Amino acid sequence: MDCEEFDLFGDPVRHASGKRGRPAHSPSQKNRNKVILLLALGWGNERIANALHVSQPTLRRYYFSELKRRDMQRDRLDAKRFELVFEQAESGNVGAQRLLNQMIEKNDMMSAAARLRDAQGEGDAHQPQGKKAQERKAARDVSGGESGWGDDLKPGVTH
Repeated sequence: MDCEEFDLFGDPVRHASGKRGRPAHSPSQKNRNKVILLLALGWGNERIANALHVSQPTLRRYYFSELKRRDMQRDRLDAKRFELVFEQAESGNVGAQRLLNQMIEKNDMMSAAARLRDAQGEGDAHQPQGKKAQERKAARDVSGGESGWGDDLKPGVTH
């Protein structure tokens, strides 16, 4: 039996081997699951690397496939939570049934808010624009009726 020492957070303690540098990192399924969870919580690469005691290049090298799917991890976490609560509610757990109802109501409100935002055209309002797009919009605004210049600034219109 390998008698390893662990630090406060359950990570193995690395003792100096007399060699230069850190020992080679060996990824485990536990660490892969930790990366997925931290991605689902919205953590950046720097924080995740710190949590695993590795450098950012090491994180990218060994956990590339998990990092590549960063955007979907939150959805996967929420789906897993729904699944677990649903199983408990189905077995008759009243607390889980209430929690499931709350989760469904919250999900429905978020969906309705997203549909309303899209219908009002606010979905595009929060998208960052480049300089050229901002300049074109400013030019359209100036040539419109708000500035009082009317058709004087529109090309091709002569008086």
